[in-house]
Amino acid sequence: MARRKDDRAKADLAAFDQAGARVFDNPLVTEVSDSYLEYAFSVIHSRALPDARDGLKPVHRRILWSMHEQGHRPDRGHVKSARIVGDVMGKYHPHGDTAIYDAMVRLAQDFSLNVPLIDGHGNFGSPDDGPAAARYTEARMSREAMLLTGELGEDTVDVEPNYDGSLTQPTVLPAAFPNLLVNGASGIAVGMATNMIPHNIGEVVQAARWLINHPDATLDRLMEFVPGPDLPTGGLLLGLDEVRRAYETGRGVVRMRGRVEIGPLEGSRGRQAITVTELPYGVGAEKVIAAITNEVNKTKRLTGIADVKDLTDRENGTRLVVECKVGVNPQALLADLYRLTPLEQSFGVNNLVLVDGQPRTLGLKELLDVFLAHRYEVVTRRSAYRKRKREERLHLVDGLLIALLDIDRVVKLIRASEDAQAAKDGLMQKFKLSEIQAAYILDTPLRRLTKYDRLELEAEQEKLRGEIAELSKILDDEKVLRKVVSDELAAVVKQFGAPRRTTLVDGDLKEVLAASVPAGPLEVADDPCQVILSATGLVARTAAESEEAAEARRRSGRVKHDAVRAIVHSTARGRVLLVTSAGRAFKIDVLPLPVLPEQSGTVSLRGGMSAAELVPLEPGETVVGLAPLGPSAQGSPGLALGTRAGVVKVCAPDWPVRSDEFEVISLRDGDEVVGATWLTDGAETLAFVSSEASLLRFAATVVRPQGLKGGGMSGINLPDGARAVFFGAIRTDDAKHGEPMVVTSTGATVKVTPFKAYPAKGRATGGVRAQRFLKGEVELSVAWIGPRPVGATATGDPVELPPADPRRDGSGFAVMLGPTVVGHHIDRD
Repeated sequence: MARRKDDRAKADLAAFDQAGARVFDNPLVTEVSDSYLEYAFSVIHSRALPDARDGLKPVHRRILWSMHEQGHRPDRGHVKSARIVGDVMGKYHPHGDTAIYDAMVRLAQDFSLNVPLIDGHGNFGSPDDGPAAARYTEARMSREAMLLTGELGEDTVDVEPNYDGSLTQPTVLPAAFPNLLVNGASGIAVGMATNMIPHNIGEVVQAARWLINHPDATLDRLMEFVPGPDLPTGGLLLGLDEVRRAYETGRGVVRMRGRVEIGPLEGSRGRQAITVTELPYGVGAEKVIAAITNEVNKTKRLTGIADVKDLTDRENGTRLVVECKVGVNPQALLADLYRLTPLEQSFGVNNLVLVDGQPRTLGLKELLDVFLAHRYEVVTRRSAYRKRKREERLHLVDGLLIALLDIDRVVKLIRASEDAQAAKDGLMQKFKLSEIQAAYILDTPLRRLTKYDRLELEAEQEKLRGEIAELSKILDDEKVLRKVVSDELAAVVKQFGAPRRTTLVDGDLKEVLAASVPAGPLEVADDPCQVILSATGLVARTAAESEEAAEARRRSGRVKHDAVRAIVHSTARGRVLLVTSAGRAFKIDVLPLPVLPEQSGTVSLRGGMSAAELVPLEPGETVVGLAPLGPSAQGSPGLALGTRAGVVKVCAPDWPVRSDEFEVISLRDGDEVVGATWLTDGAETLAFVSSEASLLRFAATVVRPQGLKGGGMSGINLPDGARAVFFGAIRTDDAKHGEPMVVTSTGATVKVTPFKAYPAKGRATGGVRAQRFLKGEVELSVAWIGPRPVGATATGDPVELPPADPRRDGSGFAVMLGPTVVGHHIDRD
């Protein structure tokens, strides 16, 4: 049986030989090896790797070339994507239409490229979803794409036959900007792959322009212009040491993070939320949600999450909201999200590109050098082409001007000639014209040979000579050539430059990642803390600490100071009451309030949160006081309130259980609360200061507590046109915090007086004078009573107060930038 098969094979070979075909006996190993190497080279050279000059793979280059040839430019209408794909496939890229369309889609995605090269119309996909089919979408070239193809008609690049030899296509595009660095690239070949990260076009061009004038520039100098990648989706990029390594060697790993905002959950007072506004490059919101869901429900490694919502839309952009459970530290939860979900991703940089047809791994400077060498060649070839065209035109113009100088003889000679050839020969002999000039004169209509056209031709002649001279300078002087390239790059940035999107975090990647993990548990302990209302209307809390830690701090003598309006004791997971100028009160959770960091024994209240972010305030409504809730509020007579019209009220602390918003005083029309102070035991002194500089003090015990609906009683009698500018409850028996002081200010002068200088008077009287007005002063703008006074501007900048004046009716002292708000130092004890 085997012998019969061998005989049949020999007979077949003999038949091939008789037919004139040559048969080679090649070992299978050699045949497979040769075929695979040929396939691998084809994939590397013709499919997977971008050219270092224009930053494009063959399929992308053919798409742009086809659209350029078909006239699908930015100033024309969109056309069906299927039409573009079919044209590319039929003429230049004989591969599947799906592969061509996928490549075309990427060129249109603003989340994939910093500078999209195709202007897409329709659904071109998202980081989570693919695009619509080619028959549904439309496209045309973007304005930026014209910078890659705009010089194709001027012999700037070489051309080659298409796959069947019927047409030609460019081997590379002229590329007026460093597309490879700006948009990045990715591809998998045989035994190698490329993965290039995008950069900001303005920064890359600045580095290229510097390299034009300083060819020996160091990498560190170039990184002053290109500090790191700039991703289309923004976010954060960690570890610039690794970035420098990638710029130097062409390989490295960088770490990307999404950008987040931590704050109160909208529509839920007191709840915290982590809002993701920018995602890592190549990561979609659905991918993050799927990872969070898996970690919460299956692996159980993520805890503390109440819900996840994707609120992303075209108007607001990316908005992924992670709702925290009550009592969860959002910073610790964010660290877990970075660790366990795609909110933090690695990008392996591998700058493998084709240089002269060979794959090479290049660093930042080498990539710029290759691009600039390409631009020098493009501009040189373009200048030579333009010079040649202008010389040809100048030759024709010179011939027309010669003919116009003796137009009568020219016409007579042509009329006397037997045929066109004789007329051409006659013009060449009698007027010393070239054959091209003579033919052009014969083809020119007589209407062009007028006096007016002669003036136009002379002007054109001068213009052509000037342009030829300029082009000759570019071709003859390398410095001029470099300047032209530099100026053209500057023009690109001026037209298409964009601000940086990605924030760079400096340092070694391992150190940055270690430093970014917040200290502290996910669940916040219910330790004592203080809630502070600043004189400028910001609300914050001090860090929660145990009683042992508080006692150790007291012994160490560390005290925190700042200008505040009110301070109450609570716990990290407790609640407090915010009182507004409209007589409303709101219950809020303490935990969501920003924690004020301690620095050198002080704390800045500028890190606080605006009350408008915590509660729904009406226009003009402000928070004027705080009150504790829970065990710390027990035993108190209630909340003392004073209004602009001079009404005083002590509201009994019988707060509604089921309502987080309620009224604490019934105000008359036009009235508002100017001060609200929590009474600890009723031994406080209540005090008003009016705009006409009267101060009235009386014991809190003379004011009978009322319920929530009560409207209060007369506190201070005010003359017509006057108003109360301050109300508060002051303790006069607190030696630890110091003697209470009275601060009054007209805006131009400020006066500080001991509170004991003012005698107590009965409620509903007019009080005594607190400051004598100087000439031009008509009323007080600021007044405040309490220990350790501190003045500040509206932005919180400190204002130095004058020394105390023992005279209660003395005039104020002139103070540079008088205070707009006054508060007191805080002692956390």
